[in-house]
Amino acid sequence: MNASAPKSGGQVDAERIADLAAASRILAAQGVVDGFGHVSMRHPRARDRYLMARAVAPALVTPEDVIEYDLESNPCNANGRSSFLERFIHGEIYKARPDIMAVVHSHSPSVIPFGLVDAPMRAMFHNAAFIAEGVPVFDIREKFGATDLLVGNGEKGVALAEIMGKRDIVLMRAHGSVACGRTLESAVFRSVYTEVNARIQHWTTALAGSTAASLEGGAPIAALDREEGRLADAVNQTAALRAWDLWRSRVREQVNW
Repeated sequence: MNASAPKSGGQVDAERIADLAAASRILAAQGVVDGFGHVSMRHPRARDRYLMARAVAPALVTPEDVIEYDLESNPCNANGRSSFLERFIHGEIYKARPDIMAVVHSHSPSVIPFGLVDAPMRAMFHNAAFIAEGVPVFDIREKFGATDLLVGNGEKGVALAEIMGKRDIVLMRAHGSVACGRTLESAVFRSVYTEVNARIQHWTTALAGSTAASLEGGAPIAALDREEGRLADAVNQTAALRAWDLWRSRVREQVNW
């Protein structure tokens, strides 16, 4: 063990570690991540620690891959295992937002265009209700100039967390997005339905445009307003568990953990 490594926040139940590993596989199965992307959860007994898999494709994550980090994103128990370069996304969000217990970073393809054009993502249906609060865009070049677009240190992680603010989602220009939750299950649910919502918004925008000739100014899009989003998202905190149970059971059938 590395003597200079941060002290562990304590033992975590094996079942919860398995759930975190399963979350990576769920996100891959749902098309949110592919060979890249990662999910973390705050240590359940130590708020200044978080847990995330080593640098490995999400669909291959096992419980043995999970590493504990401090909020500076230094590994406590790497034991030779490599870490994700962009782990600072997670550490800095946990620092800035004590209410957040899980973070997902992905490059889901339907979401990326909303970080490239001046067309805000809106909540198209109730399962994506949390989007109605607003979706900020983090453009890394505004503060750091030309970069590799990766959040590869704490300073860039701080900048991203500042743009996200009190919301639970942030887009990353020409890169991807981050979705967060008060539970691991909620963060996974939100990540899945952010991608679904983006697809629906693409279709809805195309449909609205196709009727523009008969409607002065184009067809309006009746997305959820902020209050509808607040009410629906409260329901989703319970509904997310139903989806999680389904997705988790599929992973358990495949790997027996």
